[in-house]
Amino acid sequence: MTEPTPFWHKPLTEMSDAEWEALCDGCGKCCLNKLIDDDTEEVHFTNVACQLLNHKSCQCTRYPDRFKYVPECYKVTVEHLDELYWFPPSCAYRRLHEGRGLPSWHPLLTGSASAMHAAGMSVRNKVLDERDVGTDSQILMGCIVSWPANEID
Repeated sequence: MTEPTPFWHKPLTEMSDAEWEALCDGCGKCCLNKLIDDDTEEVHFTNVACQLLNHKSCQCTRYPDRFKYVPECYKVTVEHLDELYWFPPSCAYRRLHEGRGLPSWHPLLTGSASAMHAAGMSVRNKVLDERDVGTDSQILMGCIVSWPANEID
């Protein structure tokens, strides 16, 4: 008997809502404040996280109703895949859209988020809360970090 093909091998446009949501590795990198150069569209990640992000679990504390608290929060949909250039290169949505598979540490492959945290691919113990730091671009310029763009396989 052959194993069924994992859902993440099918086209993103054919995934159910539950499959789509399951692609998220829960790293929290998309919840970081970013600076994007208007001329070059170069993305600069900061270590300043959204006020709704739990820094230990790397999960949104208000995910179902996050737009009520953070109206500018971004909803990742299949229709917006070409806009994901500002997502980290390790993001499953971005990787699959670009024709790359899931990384070896992804929770769908390992069965838990612990491999992701152990590989240093999440924001755990690396971020500051935007309520403590602020979100002014001048402040954020001093908080630019390179680690969110790091990628392991």
